[in-house]
Amino acid sequence: MFAGIGGVEVGLAKSGVETISMVENWEPARAVLAHRFSHAELLNDVATVKTLPRVDILTAGFPCTDLSQAGRTQGIRGSASGLVSHVFRLLPKARPTWLVLENVRNMLALDGGQAMMFLVQELESRGYNWAYRLIDSRSTGVPQRRQRVILVASRTEDPRAVLFADDATERDVASYDSTAFGFYWTEGLKGLGWAPDAVPTLKGGSSLGIPSPPAIWIPDAPLGRRVVTPTIEDAEALQGFRRGWTRASSPDGRRNGPRWKLVGNAVTTGVSTWVGSRLVTPGAANLTGQQRLEPGGRWPIAAYGASGEAWSVPVSMWPVRKRYKHLLDVVNPSTAVPLSARATAGFLERTERSSLRFDSEFLVAMKEHLRTVTEQRYVGAVPVPS
Repeated sequence: MFAGIGGVEVGLAKSGVETISMVENWEPARAVLAHRFSHAELLNDVATVKTLPRVDILTAGFPCTDLSQAGRTQGIRGSASGLVSHVFRLLPKARPTWLVLENVRNMLALDGGQAMMFLVQELESRGYNWAYRLIDSRSTGVPQRRQRVILVASRTEDPRAVLFADDATERDVASYDSTAFGFYWTEGLKGLGWAPDAVPTLKGGSSLGIPSPPAIWIPDAPLGRRVVTPTIEDAEALQGFRRGWTRASSPDGRRNGPRWKLVGNAVTTGVSTWVGSRLVTPGAANLTGQQRLEPGGRWPIAAYGASGEAWSVPVSMWPVRKRYKHLLDVVNPSTAVPLSARATAGFLERTERSSLRFDSEFLVAMKEHLRTVTEQRYVGAVPVPS
């Protein structure tokens, strides 16, 4: 359900899981699914779906529009995120062994934790045991610092054996390259999204629906290319997809807006690969250090529960530590798009009003970039002297 471009299904397939039915309403996403999963039934509006086939696994990356800090943050009962109610409506039809939900980190904090409490109560009222864990996509080897809640529930199996059997802990900071740094040029007042050797979370777009890929500072690149943004194909790779995965959504090749939203809303394929491996072969959950959660308290990074009781589990956001692809191994500096003068100027203006502390070398590089791109005329992504 809410299949998007199939990030969950790509990962599950690597563990031998077959996708037989997909529910997706947005036409650009449906075009990608029809192209990439031609063998699967493709249903439309979730609100009109009356039944689902009997399955082993039911997944739902329900809309985060009303949950994410980049979205409206109206809460779990907002017009978009409230569509998760259809998951619970259709659960009795599918009768899955496993239910897997995915959403943004903000779901844990929104409305004082009420969004998460809603999900837990809905699950427990139907006899489900549940567990969740916040996962960083970098653990799967991609240079994107993306943190997402993965919730697994079952009436008959132990979800702790899926989510808490592995814990690799985060890579040593010294292991990241100092050749490139990702940040959000759309920020600068209250945040930056700074990430060494990685980009911050890819987003579906701004609140106005405009694609807003992160920027990358490459200190040793030639002038005019020291601050660039990844291409849409780079973004696909940063999510673990093959380059060109979403091309079917804009066959004329001229409208990348839908592609950015599709990729920004997707599940990193490496994360679903790990989840799939444990759904097929559960492990032994390590619950050392678990603590009972008090009602009304903050939701931790990882927890589990059933029948009105819940416990936190002191695990990291890195269940695995796959071989890491450095940022410049994924994003080619020579084909990346230089950040425009207008975008650079807007970012610098915000830094002057901000109370944040910025690296002085970084600010000097941004000002040099602004001078360079202002003096140049661009045709596409290639600088041409004016």
